[in-house]
Amino acid sequence: MQSAQTGNDVRVERLIEWLRDAHAMEAQAETMLNKQASRIENYPDLKARIEQHIVETQNQAKLIEGCLRRYDKSYSGFKDMGGKMMAMGQAMGGMMVNDEIVKGAQMGYVFENLEIASYTILIAAAQAVGDTETQQVCKRILEEEVAMAEWLRQHLPQLTQAYLTRAATPDVEAKR
Repeated sequence: MQSAQTGNDVRVERLIEWLRDAHAMEAQAETMLNKQASRIENYPDLKARIEQHIVETQNQAKLIEGCLRRYDKSYSGFKDMGGKMMAMGQAMGGMMVNDEIVKGAQMGYVFENLEIASYTILIAAAQAVGDTETQQVCKRILEEEVAMAEWLRQHLPQLTQAYLTRAATPDVEAKR
């Protein structure tokens, strides 16, 4: 039978592992967002919102680092590198499609929802171990992720219409 201390140790270990996953996820997001923003030429509202979210993402990674430091832990460079490599692959794949701007926004929305799920889990895990500071940090980050996902959801129809209008106009770049 597992003691209460052992049960809490497992919970803390899992929280630390998930915090490291969240840091890697933010590293992936930063790379992905930077690549996406650098390629946007004809959709200024989207570019501006992505650039705003890049700053938020960088801050989120620092906040997660602070949570890990409270446990005398650091993020996983290996996981971060893996996330960045996946983001590079996603960016390369996006360049190959004619509707890059629409696919990029769609994938951004999906990724934001992955982050929403991850921070919801982290909040519950932090609560389970009584780590109110990590819980508050993750709630703050969750609010930013929800705001970005909602912005994308609300703007997908208008972005789609702008893309279709540009694509139907001769000699006008629509892709990005």
